[in-house]
Amino acid sequence: MRDLPGRNQGAEPPAPAAEGVGGTEGAGQRALGEALVQACAAAGASIGMLYLPDPDRRVLHLAMTLGLAREFALPWSRVVVDDSIPVADAVRDGRFVWLGGQEETARRYPRLGLVLPYDFALAAAPLTPDPTSGAAEPTGAGLVLLWPGSHAPLLTDRERDAVDSACARLANHLRKAADAGHPVRPPALPVMLHPPPPPTPGPVEAAAAMAFIRRLPGGNCALDLNGTIAFITAEAAELLGAPVSRLRGALPWEALPWMDTPVIEDHYRAAAISRLPRTFTAAPPNGRHLRFDLYPDDTGISVRIIPVATDEPLAPSAPPTAVPAEPSPSRATALYQLMHLAAALTEAVHARDVVDHAADLLVPALGAQALALLVAEEQRLRIVGFRGYTAELMARYDGIPLGIHTASTHGLRTGEPLFFADAGALASAFPNVVIGDDMAAWAFLPLIASGRPIGTLILAYARPHTFVPGERAVLTSLAGLIAQALDRARLYDATHQLAHSLQTGLLPRALPDVPHLEVAARYLPAAHGFDIGGDFYDLIRIDDTTVAAAVGDVQGHNVNAAALMGQVRTAVHASAGEHPAEVLARTNRLLTDLEPGLFTSCVYAHIDLSTRTAQLASAGHPPPLLRRADGPAKVLRLPPGLLLGIDPDASYTAVETPFEPGTLLTLYTDGLVEVPGEDLEDGIAAVAARITATHARHPVGALADDLIGRARGGAPRTDDIALLLLRFAQEGRHT
Repeated sequence: MRDLPGRNQGAEPPAPAAEGVGGTEGAGQRALGEALVQACAAAGASIGMLYLPDPDRRVLHLAMTLGLAREFALPWSRVVVDDSIPVADAVRDGRFVWLGGQEETARRYPRLGLVLPYDFALAAAPLTPDPTSGAAEPTGAGLVLLWPGSHAPLLTDRERDAVDSACARLANHLRKAADAGHPVRPPALPVMLHPPPPPTPGPVEAAAAMAFIRRLPGGNCALDLNGTIAFITAEAAELLGAPVSRLRGALPWEALPWMDTPVIEDHYRAAAISRLPRTFTAAPPNGRHLRFDLYPDDTGISVRIIPVATDEPLAPSAPPTAVPAEPSPSRATALYQLMHLAAALTEAVHARDVVDHAADLLVPALGAQALALLVAEEQRLRIVGFRGYTAELMARYDGIPLGIHTASTHGLRTGEPLFFADAGALASAFPNVVIGDDMAAWAFLPLIASGRPIGTLILAYARPHTFVPGERAVLTSLAGLIAQALDRARLYDATHQLAHSLQTGLLPRALPDVPHLEVAARYLPAAHGFDIGGDFYDLIRIDDTTVAAAVGDVQGHNVNAAALMGQVRTAVHASAGEHPAEVLARTNRLLTDLEPGLFTSCVYAHIDLSTRTAQLASAGHPPPLLRRADGPAKVLRLPPGLLLGIDPDASYTAVETPFEPGTLLTLYTDGLVEVPGEDLEDGIAAVAARITATHARHPVGALADDLIGRARGGAPRTDDIALLLLRFAQEGRHT
């Protein structure tokens, strides 16, 4: 970033000029800078930010700003149009966005409320040309204005007119520059503008001002908007424990290591953004306690430094507020843990994960003792999870109709949070409340996702707790982050359940009972994701002594794969009882006629217990494993056949093998034997060895569980598993 001329130009508005830009393009940027300064002055705003779009208009770049420190501008220098940020919403939707204060910001834009938990009002608007100019095409640019925290919750008509006029004026400048063939592009770094400086005092007036400053008790210094010490008295330097020469032109937390704390820097940020006075107390290494009074305006911050008695408590902020009865963590400690919460929520997959992350990180960070998450379902409140409460108490909350006016349902109707510093405050607002949790203070925070309330977050404290404005804003912001994570997680859970139900609905509900045949089948979905798999198994009874068995794997993990899997099963059923080669050939012709764009591997077995034989054919499927009575499990090599659905004229070859009593046939999909980084043959050999190590009369159901358990406990899997075991036994049963 760079500063532009302006501090020594009297009342003349600063004219932005970027390095290496001249002529008409430079004039366009200068006109925009003048218009931004005028917009802030007319609307009474303390900070102005102008955003220009990328050529593709999917990203907004901060082109220039007024009244904002360099470090504050950096996080907002690039905004994705689809992001949930006021200026992005304004430009994308072509609407005016107004945030009347800290709590509204935290509620509607939780990320912004967490990053800037300070008092300010904000307006964001798209730059649309004046209709009378004959140009109605949106510019894709946006204007953001901030007012001090003392601003009323609503804009006045005069202020709104000033904003609308500024947007039209800025848009017209952009249109004229584009029409002239010199469109204004976003600079590589935002241009930093300055307000017009006050009149320069004469020598006598300057000497009188210095004398006045020196007569004041304590020390005095001045910071510019970047936090740099622009002026400091010798008395202030002595109190801080450093010479004037080292302090002037430096940032306090860089020149003085003991001031390099997030808490002290946060006080400066709060004063610079909110433009409200602020007080805090700190202790230098020399043993003194110093009180710092910060008085900001549009040009910087004046600071008074006064020694205080060592037994005076360290004040967290100013103006002074009631001290909570229950000590709470410092803002630095809380924000450190809350950043971990925000990061953890991005990785939460299930609703249970959201509850655990919130309870593990949020409760200790805020000094709370209990937490509960409730969501709206079918016009009732349902408990998603809780921590610190008893199950008996939560059962009383579970199922509350949304139509009943309680603290828990209030946020779902209004979108507004409720804070109760003690039991009396709660009882006053809700006279019929029954307090049965031994808690003494509560926060009821609406969970808002995609602009709609979806539930309530309850935080409870064991002792009375005063919720100061900054804490209320942080809590509201956190509730917004939790709501978004919970909404995603519940959608995932619902989709996962739907996928599981569809998958299991397409698999056989029960296996037929065939005398003298032991059967076990298992299906295990992929370890990651909720996509529906195409793996399947089937067992078809032909007569009292004959069965057909099939295991297959449809390419892909989606609804199309599941649908095709159902069609493959139907085709196999239609041909079951025919020669295995003919069954695969007919199924292949059906799939190629359907042109699904997906391919299927399949192994089909025709088992005749009366003749004690099995005939098998394969369409590009992993080979079956065959174990004779009291012998090892071996790979049954079948002639490779083409995958189903590729060539309608493909033919298949069957192999006949003895199937004596005690013989075990294992059919499976590749998820059982595939291990990342290992050869497929090694995986097949490992499963064969596992079967061999099992007693020949071991129940096939237990063996199936053992094989699935081994696959589940191994390397992370990305594929489903279908498993079908068939053993010729004296008593037929399946599990």
